[in-house]
Amino acid sequence: MLIIQPSGGLCNRMRVINSAWELAKKRKERLIVLWYLCPELNCPFEALFQPVKEIRIINIRSLKDPRKLFYQLTARQRFGNDDILEHKTDGVLHEDFFESLKNPVYLFTWEHFYPSHDYHFYVPVASLQERIDRFTASFGKRCVGVHIRRTDNTISMGKSTTEQFVALMKRELLTHPETCFFLATDDSREEALLRKTFPGRIISNELRVADRNSIEGMHDALIDLYCLAATEKLIGSYWSSFTDIAADMRGIEKVIAGEAGS
Repeated sequence: MLIIQPSGGLCNRMRVINSAWELAKKRKERLIVLWYLCPELNCPFEALFQPVKEIRIINIRSLKDPRKLFYQLTARQRFGNDDILEHKTDGVLHEDFFESLKNPVYLFTWEHFYPSHDYHFYVPVASLQERIDRFTASFGKRCVGVHIRRTDNTISMGKSTTEQFVALMKRELLTHPETCFFLATDDSREEALLRKTFPGRIISNELRVADRNSIEGMHDALIDLYCLAATEKLIGSYWSSFTDIAADMRGIEKVIAGEAGS
């Protein structure tokens, strides 16, 4: 049995679960996911996604939850994020580390450790899918996604500046004048600036709740993610799992603002 406690925000957790599923298949073992409701993601799994048959997902609201403590204390081996980092290269666990794992294994991490582009676990609940469909229906002939990460990601802010996003968006309009943009950002000032710079070109969830410490905020985050994934191309933020997952979900082209050559 493999027990995984994915940490971080929505997209970090999605790629951790994907990695754990690959590991569980490799080991021919059952997978249990402990989905921790906390300020960075305070929403049950089933409030975002439809039920998953292949794995058991347990929502926990405390690190002292008896179910968590039971799995953690009865595991023959327990590994944290630093252990995963130490024992992987290029996103893959070292073979000797994999071979040394003893059943049951408890993992706590926000790192992906097996490459996977399979997102079949993540089917939005019907009410959220309806909202996603309403936005994507307005995309027109060509829509490019724009994800601007601000507030709590200083690495991203320092690398992917507003000026670089504007330059890349202008470049899209030069080559494809019919382009509109779906904007996902956690900064209302960025949205106001882009609406002024590109009048009539910006589509967004204007009534979004930015607080991830709420079910409504997580609903809006998921809507942004799936709308970005439905665009033709993504202009994204440096060092952002949200950008990476949005592009990877459907294999769309990704350009990172601030990276060389972008």
